[in-house]
Amino acid sequence: MLTITRKLEFDAGHRIPDHGSQCRNLHGHRYVLEITLRGHINDTPGASDRGMVMDFADVKALATTHLVAIWDHAFLVYEGDTRVREFLASMPDHKTVVLTRIPTVENLAVEAFRILAAVYDVRYGDALRLARVRLYETPNCWADVDASDLQG
Repeated sequence: MLTITRKLEFDAGHRIPDHGSQCRNLHGHRYVLEITLRGHINDTPGASDRGMVMDFADVKALATTHLVAIWDHAFLVYEGDTRVREFLASMPDHKTVVLTRIPTVENLAVEAFRILAAVYDVRYGDALRLARVRLYETPNCWADVDASDLQG
């Protein structure tokens, strides 16, 4: 078994409602998402992904469909942040994603892992597993979620 990692980027807004500093204000980030998969190298003769754990184009396509395209240029808002939810709802066709947790980088990384594990683990079964999600909020601040962190 070995690991591969694919990096994707997206822009999104959020706020941390109870934060004691500037993060309580509406603002946005250029998020960087690293998806690390663990699996065996495919050695099926004639397969287009022969010699690979998974084609990086497929890693990107699945992550884009199930997560990045949904969160990109959206406002990620906590369901309990009712005033901001009402404000966002007042703007026709505004792209808003309502989350059950406050959208800190830690909670967003856990949610990203949950979404992507269902995509990669279910689609590819025992041949491939999501090993880690790393989500950068800024170049100097990020959160990691490893598969082992969410077991047991």
